[in-house]
Amino acid sequence: MNIKKTLYVVGAIVVQNGRILAVKRGASKNAEVAYKYEFVGGKIEEGESPEAALKREALEEMDYSIEIVDPFMRSVYEYKDVIVDLMTFICKPLSQSFVLNEHVDSKWLLPEELFSVEWAPADRDILQALSAVKF
Repeated sequence: MNIKKTLYVVGAIVVQNGRILAVKRGASKNAEVAYKYEFVGGKIEEGESPEAALKREALEEMDYSIEIVDPFMRSVYEYKDVIVDLMTFICKPLSQSFVLNEHVDSKWLLPEELFSVEWAPADRDILQALSAVKF
């Protein structure tokens, strides 16, 4: 029996002017997430709080400073080779601009536009909940 590893990750639901930031991954060894949109974020390192991990990831991935406003939702998704335990937070930008260091595209989407792009599967439950929220 093969026991899958669980990855504990965080995602920033960055909201500005009623729109939510989506960033698109590039090539990946995991075809389930390659070239799909996701929230800014990543793995929580050992001894790191989810909030600290989220701020670090935004800086590493995009040279982007964010303020965490509220926890939003937790979702667990089982991929073919790994389980992703994702904790998301509503955030607001502190920087005026960002650089895509690890992504190939970005979009600011209204809640009703969230499903106009293809997202990583682990984000889909969160998107469903977000599509009903007015910012």
